[in-house]
Amino acid sequence: MAEIKFGTDGWRGIIAWDFTLENVHLLAQAMADYINGNAPVLENGKMPKIFVGYDHRFMSDLFAAEIASIFRSNKIDVVLSDRAVSTPVASCLTLHKCWMAIMVTASHNPAHFNGIKVKIAGRSAPARITKDMEALIGQNSVLKLYGQKAEQKDLTDVYFKHLATRINTKKLKTFKGKVAVDYMYGAAAGYLEKFLPAKQVIALHAQRSPEFGGVQPEPVEKNLAELKKTVVEKKAVLGVAFDGDGDRVALVDEKGNYLTPCFIAAVLCNYLIKRKKLTGNIVQTVSMGFLLKRIARAHHMRFEEVSVGFKSVAERMNLDDVAFGVEEAGGFAWKGGLADRDGLAVALAFLNVMADTGKKPSELCADIVEEYGASVYLRKDYKLAKAVDKEALSEKLRKKMPKKIGTHKVAELNTLDGLKVILDNDDWLLIRPSGTEPLLRIYAESATKKDTQALLDLGAKLAGVGGK
Repeated sequence: MAEIKFGTDGWRGIIAWDFTLENVHLLAQAMADYINGNAPVLENGKMPKIFVGYDHRFMSDLFAAEIASIFRSNKIDVVLSDRAVSTPVASCLTLHKCWMAIMVTASHNPAHFNGIKVKIAGRSAPARITKDMEALIGQNSVLKLYGQKAEQKDLTDVYFKHLATRINTKKLKTFKGKVAVDYMYGAAAGYLEKFLPAKQVIALHAQRSPEFGGVQPEPVEKNLAELKKTVVEKKAVLGVAFDGDGDRVALVDEKGNYLTPCFIAAVLCNYLIKRKKLTGNIVQTVSMGFLLKRIARAHHMRFEEVSVGFKSVAERMNLDDVAFGVEEAGGFAWKGGLADRDGLAVALAFLNVMADTGKKPSELCADIVEEYGASVYLRKDYKLAKAVDKEALSEKLRKKMPKKIGTHKVAELNTLDGLKVILDNDDWLLIRPSGTEPLLRIYAESATKKDTQALLDLGAKLAGVGGK
């Protein structure tokens, strides 16, 4: 039995290697034990409902049914989705219908992976809950009784109604132009058409394909060539891409240019502060850049960086007065909504900004550059033969780091999550092992592509994984 460990957002494994029926059963029993020991009792003396959902991956529906059956056998009131749903649906349901939600998904990972996410109170379960679940694995024998099938329902309307309260649907109706959307064969297929007329949506890869068309369902630039081409050829005003479970999003401007998460965050955050008078702190993961830091400075708002993984942002949003939170992997949230990643909410919010300002995406980004400076943000991933100890690697790199890079001094060394090197002009470099995959990720940002690439090359050289 392979070890079952929750990473930055859920447990993931290779199907038939460590993500097996046996391991899913063991984790399902541990989750059932946790629920029975910790779920609140309602006024009627009953236990609150638990939702089990799944994405389009190979056998996700069957694994979800197994989990629901074990929950039923353990006398848990469970509702099983009758269709594939996006992870934000599950998060939303924990605010309106259920105490906890379990999602069978491996998010943006390649097709041969699957996994399980846990949601509670509208966000990813904090580490204290997932650690308690891990500790319960194998403590009790798996209880799966014959005939214990869960009630199946379609609860997606709860999510769509919730979203309608977060966006200006009246303003959205004034939006003109076509939007190209790459659903990447994922569970959010058809969701944008719930808010825009179908004639305005150019949908790509909306059908189910457990192989994701041979492309990893991660909305990063290298996977968006077809979307970029479609935007230009069909004269769309915006391109949108969702990952496999619909919580991550990427955007492409009307010229076919990929918008980095730094620019998406800056456009949304700047608009919400200036037009909607949003107040509070700004929180981002260490893998994000300097634009939000500069926006915070300009508006005298407290700025904080946290560990990678949206649940780190969500924890701050739960504990503090956070106006806007973001991570680099397509996760954005702001005050008044879910403290969790929601790709559709971000796409609709960006469309709202376009409709309200009358500006195209490239014009919105140009406004950011004029006010806060240019940003070229890049990330490169290197496959690792085996897992790397993050703390040991960070300490080793810290000792090798020069006091000056190019013409700029090293102003700060941040070891919160990997090693982030920040220069005296805000340029930066981050080297960190992934928390969910055997990868070393290297990130950098500066005002020019040349300088950003030079930082990436330096990071690769220091980490011993190559370079140019």
